[in-house]
Amino acid sequence: MALYAMGDFHLSFSADKPMDVFGKAWKNHVKKIEKYCRRYISEEDTFVITGDHSWGRNLEECRLDLQFIENLPGRKILLRGNHDMFWDAKKTAKLNAYFDGRLFFLQNNFASYGDYAIVGTKGYCYEGKDSIEHFFKIRDRETARLKDSFEQAKAAGFKKFIMFLHYPPTSIGEQESPFTKMAKDYGASKVIYSHCHGKDRYDDSFKGWVDGIEYKLVSGDYLGFKPEKIL
Repeated sequence: MALYAMGDFHLSFSADKPMDVFGKAWKNHVKKIEKYCRRYISEEDTFVITGDHSWGRNLEECRLDLQFIENLPGRKILLRGNHDMFWDAKKTAKLNAYFDGRLFFLQNNFASYGDYAIVGTKGYCYEGKDSIEHFFKIRDRETARLKDSFEQAKAAGFKKFIMFLHYPPTSIGEQESPFTKMAKDYGASKVIYSHCHGKDRYDDSFKGWVDGIEYKLVSGDYLGFKPEKIL
């Protein structure tokens, strides 16, 4: 039994959104995802997929994309990404009820892996695309959602945590953020994130050990679409 993670599938079985326009790393990326997931992940493993699952704008448009994810091996835990328009955060419980036993949607809740709690939220970082006021508003909302995830896990008796985000935990140049501070305050052993695409973006945030916490980037193109073993 092992824990794996990878993000940014950007599937589009029902949408006209070819990803190879973003570079050769994305050529045949769906075939790579399936090949490597089946090579490395077994049915007994847990696979956390860190957001940007589908280009579908609603549940019907991403039905085939989610079906593809369902058919991958292992227990699948999904995090919300910035492009996941089908996922209304306020209706996460309905998604979990509908996909019960097939997919688990991680938002204002937690999952378990052995004696670890898997906690997480979409997160947010400043990329210069919105006003600083809007950035703080969204970041504060995501920080509150992450705290809720930690607190629910803590109330259930968990003392060991692995924290997942879609966005990187810091904005470019930051040495600390509310997300890294929360990881330290709750004693998370690892912080796993994605969202960063292309060689110019892979070093946007922490990788490796910082303040006793291991940070891992698991964007699909960064990993060559080979799922990363976390534990």
